[in-house]
Amino acid sequence: MAGRLVQAGSTRFRLNQNSEINVTPFVNVMMVLLIVFMVALPVATTSLKLDLPPAGTSAAAQPTYISLQRDGALYIGESRTSIAALPADLRRIIGGSNPTAERVYVRADRGVRYGAFMEVVSRLHSSGYRAVGLINEQI
Repeated sequence: MAGRLVQAGSTRFRLNQNSEINVTPFVNVMMVLLIVFMVALPVATTSLKLDLPPAGTSAAAQPTYISLQRDGALYIGESRTSIAALPADLRRIIGGSNPTAERVYVRADRGVRYGAFMEVVSRLHSSGYRAVGLINEQI
C-alpha cells in the first residue's frame, strides 16, 4: 500500500494511508493485451475448403476406395490391381462420362512404406484425379 504525507501542524508530518487506486498501469496492460489479440487473431484463423453435396440430391453412389496393404498389394474396392494398371482399372470401375471428377479415397495399412503410398497418390494425380481423400482410422 502506498502512503502519503499529510501536514499535521506547521513542522510535523504524519504518514496516512492512501486509499486511491492507481489505474494507469492496469490500463496500459489492458491496451497492450488488446493490441496483441487484435494482431494475433487474424493469424490464428484458417480456412478449410469443404465440398458439400447439394441439399436436394438423392443418396450418393458408393464411394471408391483404393487400399494399399503392407505387402504391396493394391486394391480398388474388392478387385486387385497394380500401380501400372491403376488409372485404367479405376476408370473402368467408376464408369460414367467423366470418372476423373469423382472423389476417390485412399487408405493404407500402417506398415506401408511412405514412398509406396505417395506413388499411388501421385499416380492418381498425374492421371487427372484431383478429388483424392485420405482415410484415417482410429485404432
